[in-house]
Amino acid sequence: MDSKVLDLIGQKEFLLLKDELKKIRSIDIAEAFSELDKKDTVILFRLLQKDKAAEVFSHLTYQQRMEIMAAMNETQLKEILKELFFDDKIDFLEEMPSNAVKRILATTTDEERKLINQFLKYPENSAGSLMTIEYVDLKKEMTVGEALDYIKKIGMSKETIYTCYVLNEKRKLEGIVSLRKLVLSDENLLIKEIMERDIVLTHTMDDQEEVASLFKKYDFIALPVVDKENRLVGIITIDDIVDVIDRVATKDFQRMAAMGPAEEEYLHTDVFTLARQRTPWLLTLMLSATFTGGIISKYESVLEAIVTLNIFIPMLMDSAGNAGTQSSTLIIRGLALGNIQISDYLKVLWKELRVSSLVGFILATVNFFRVIIIEKVSINIALTVSVTLFFTVILAKVVGGLLPVIAKKLKTDPAIMAGPLITTIVDALALIVYFNIAHLMLGI
Repeated sequence: MDSKVLDLIGQKEFLLLKDELKKIRSIDIAEAFSELDKKDTVILFRLLQKDKAAEVFSHLTYQQRMEIMAAMNETQLKEILKELFFDDKIDFLEEMPSNAVKRILATTTDEERKLINQFLKYPENSAGSLMTIEYVDLKKEMTVGEALDYIKKIGMSKETIYTCYVLNEKRKLEGIVSLRKLVLSDENLLIKEIMERDIVLTHTMDDQEEVASLFKKYDFIALPVVDKENRLVGIITIDDIVDVIDRVATKDFQRMAAMGPAEEEYLHTDVFTLARQRTPWLLTLMLSATFTGGIISKYESVLEAIVTLNIFIPMLMDSAGNAGTQSSTLIIRGLALGNIQISDYLKVLWKELRVSSLVGFILATVNFFRVIIIEKVSINIALTVSVTLFFTVILAKVVGGLLPVIAKKLKTDPAIMAGPLITTIVDALALIVYFNIAHLMLGI
């Protein structure tokens, strides 16, 4: 936030501060709340105009919302919630503790309370939990002129007016019409003459990631949501889908780094929660090292016969892990974007075989001359290590490419198969390949 605002807070120049806040965007005000203490946060929030306060409130963190709620009376809370768009209100209620939800529901009308309770029953990651009921609905018997007058009358209370939905008397979706088409069409034409009947829609129980893929595919700014009887119950807007995409990408990155997904931002998450999210996977990966140790113990006689082989174990394991992670990252991203399907596993296998063969050959060739010149080992050992590197890279890339596809087939998040887990698996495979090739090529 502007330093002038922070100075005005410190000087308690609240009248000047109130005027200054009118010039600042809501999202910028919300971001600045993290720089203030609890007392100044509440003061600043109370200085905001009612409509702007609702916008700022929708951008705040869970902890900031709770602090502001605690300082509000019932009338103030009711005014803020009244200004929130319905989907923002639902998002807010979903993360509140039950006692706070009861307090909020007490400020709503019977009709709104019924709607809120209905929305709260949708599964967390479903389209139903993401939608808003604030859309423009038209009748096909309306003229374009009547439709435009209707939009002018109710448009300010709707989340978007750029796409309008044509419903019959049973609220079944019959068509859609854009605001552009309405503005550019003759005022005397009927809505049914200009509406699009080929409608892309989603259902209340569809997964949010599937909804996000529809937005990406068709470049929507809004998408209608229907129930089992194909009645329009709400719409999902692009701003909410951007949040979904951001949340899914964040969870994927966390899983790829062997961490449990976190709901709160890093700086707002306590130490114990962060430790709890990280420990289980680290314990699993640590214990899985038992297999690696067991492999080394099994081939101890090979290592004792030629001690020099020990030197190259870290390099082979690192190369295998890095190669596997490269492939898995590309495949996971492809699966997330819908560019790769489960049925494409043979294409993935064939491509990774060709890529890994080329990469493995280059690495093995460079490594052969490296270990002879720098490590000054015999040609037999250099050849053994380089051949191992070639096959290890192929194996690692194939495993790294196929495991995410297998995870998707098993209805598990492919991101789980990335990073540390892939590294652990291919490390063990690299050792097995190494010792068996050494046994064959060196006769030990």
